[in-house]
Amino acid sequence: MTVLAIDHVQLAMPPGEEQAARDFYTGLLGIPETAKPPALAARGGAWFEQGGLRVHLGVEQDFRPAKKAHPGLLVDDLTALVERLRQAGVKLTPDEALAGPPRYFAEDPFGNRLELVQLVR
Repeated sequence: MTVLAIDHVQLAMPPGEEQAARDFYTGLLGIPETAKPPALAARGGAWFEQGGLRVHLGVEQDFRPAKKAHPGLLVDDLTALVERLRQAGVKLTPDEALAGPPRYFAEDPFGNRLELVQLVR
C-alpha cells in the first residue's frame, strides 16, 4: 500500500468571493473552472482543474489565508505569467533560496501563498 500522488489541493477563501477566485485562477493563471458536484456546490467555493492539476477553493466562515503552507504550481512560461500577474497588481516575490528552476511566490486574491515554478524540460 503506497500513496501515489496528490489528487488535489484545497485552499480556503472567504464567503461570497467566487468571482474573485474565477478572475484569478481562470483569468490570470489560466486554469479552467470545473463544476462542483451538486452535493458540494451549495457550500460555495470553486474548483479549477486542468489535466492532473486540481486546485479546489472552499469557503471558510472564519477565513485566514495560508501564509506559509502553499501549493507549488509548475508553469510552462514563468516569465510571461509573472508579467501578466504584475500587470494585474499581484504581489510577487522571487525565490532565490533554492538552486534549480526559477520560481516566484505570489498571493491569490485572498492572501493564500502560491509558489510558481518554471517547468524544465
